[in-house]
Amino acid sequence: MKTYMANADTVERKWYVIDAKGKTLGRLSSEIAKILRGKNKRSYTPHIDTGDFVIVINAEQVKVTGKKADQKLYRRHSSYPGGLKEMTYSQLMEKKPTEIIRLAVKGMLPNNPLGRKMLKKLKVYAGPVHKHEAQKPELLEI
Repeated sequence: MKTYMANADTVERKWYVIDAKGKTLGRLSSEIAKILRGKNKRSYTPHIDTGDFVIVINAEQVKVTGKKADQKLYRRHSSYPGGLKEMTYSQLMEKKPTEIIRLAVKGMLPNNPLGRKMLKKLKVYAGPVHKHEAQKPELLEI
């Protein structure tokens, strides 16, 4: 009996479109991370990128529950003294609505070169229009 191990040459990648309109941020992000890692496939191998491409549309219409819109903070630091920058969810939604989904999914992927490679397969758009029609993506209901 042998265990199947996928390699980079045998991986078949699909393209999926996910509509984020009215979806909860965390539940949506965990499903996207699962597809990017390839955990929804039978050929999943932990040390190989077996995942598919994901296109997220209507990112500006994703919702959060409770008081997270005012209390959830996104922090970054410039590596200079006093360089801490903070934004709330609602401020970041006005400025960069695509960044909210990207950061949520990034936190659910491995923190290593493989995770960074997986994150490059995520395409997020604020509105309903995307530029990947040539790849013939399938609509995925979550």
